[in-house]
Amino acid sequence: MASSSDRHARDSDDDSVTGIALGVVQDGGSWQVMRLDDAALTSLDDAARQVRALRAEGPSFGLVDVDHEFFVILRPGPSGMRLMLSDATASLDYDLAADVLDELNVDVPDMTDEELEDTDPWGEGDMAILEDMGLPAGVLEIIVSEVDLYADEQLQSVAERMGFGDEFERHLPDS
Repeated sequence: MASSSDRHARDSDDDSVTGIALGVVQDGGSWQVMRLDDAALTSLDDAARQVRALRAEGPSFGLVDVDHEFFVILRPGPSGMRLMLSDATASLDYDLAADVLDELNVDVPDMTDEELEDTDPWGEGDMAILEDMGLPAGVLEIIVSEVDLYADEQLQSVAERMGFGDEFERHLPDS
C-alpha cells in the first residue's frame, strides 16, 4: 500500500494531518467505540492493522476522519479488508485516500486544480460495508453525497443511524 512518490500530498508531514480514528465493535448487542492511534490517519496499513486487532464476538469496523475533509470505513472480512472512501478527490491531496483507491484498484482522478474546484466529491468502494449491521448501502450513499457536511458530521450521521451516536460523540474533540 505504498504511495506514489511523484504525488505531492498534503499529509507528507504527519503532524499537519488532524482528525480522529475510531474502532467500533458490536458486542452482545451493544456498541463500543474506542479511539485508535493517530497513525491510522495517515497510514492505511496501520489503520487496517488496528482495526484487525479489535476483539469482539460481534462485528467490528474502523471509522477514520481526516482533516474533516473525507472519511474511510474499514471492515475486516474473510476475503480481506473491505473499504469505503467518502471522497475520491481527496486522493489528490492525501496519501491515505490515494492508498484506499489503490487497494480498490481505482485510479486516482486525473484533474487540474480548476477541474477539481468544479467537481463535487464522490465516494468509492463498498457502499454496502455496514449493510448487515443496519446501514443500507443507499443510505450510506446519501450520507456521502451530502457535500455540505464535513466528514465528522457525515460520520456522526452514520453513527446515529446505526445506534451509537452518543458513543461516537464522546470521542470527538471538544465533547
